[in-house]
Amino acid sequence: MGDYLVDRTLLVERKTLADLVSSIKDGRLFSQGHRLACSAFRVTLILEGTGKDLAHCGMRREAIQGALVDLTLFLGIPLLRSRDPVETVQLMLFAGRQGRQVASGAPRRPGHRPRRKSRIQSRVLQGLPGVGPQRAQRLLETFGSLEAIMHADTQELASVRGVGQATAEAIRWAVKEAPLPYCNSNRGIPPL
Repeated sequence: MGDYLVDRTLLVERKTLADLVSSIKDGRLFSQGHRLACSAFRVTLILEGTGKDLAHCGMRREAIQGALVDLTLFLGIPLLRSRDPVETVQLMLFAGRQGRQVASGAPRRPGHRPRRKSRIQSRVLQGLPGVGPQRAQRLLETFGSLEAIMHADTQELASVRGVGQATAEAIRWAVKEAPLPYCNSNRGIPPL
């Protein structure tokens, strides 16, 4: 059904641009596309090559675009591009790593991961409601550490320039410990 199965979850169909043109001409692309779309796996099409590879293909650009519209929009097959086989392998490795991260339930946060402690602290604070880069910086300047911010009460948080009462309450709500559920609230006995 596809060329590669990554982590037993992602089915990859790899096509060079020359192969794409050939498979459009002989009708093979659309039957492959339908089989991929009906697969039980997540699927993607990696299109490999550069515009130079299409220079003498003998097919109009509109025909190629029409085929790609059919695959991506109407069959729902995501399209990834690569320049060469090395980049194709890198894409499959990236996809496998990200697929494992998503499957683990770990939250995805866009952007690069900071290395310096101050940037890590700022990034953690920006995960709190109403806290952006400027508020995170002001909170760190005022309290000196994440620990102090997490232990600060609503009034202390609200006293930081630009934070305010509503944001302070939202921060406290996010960091305060949730009560443990008890099976017998009269006795305070935790569940087994």
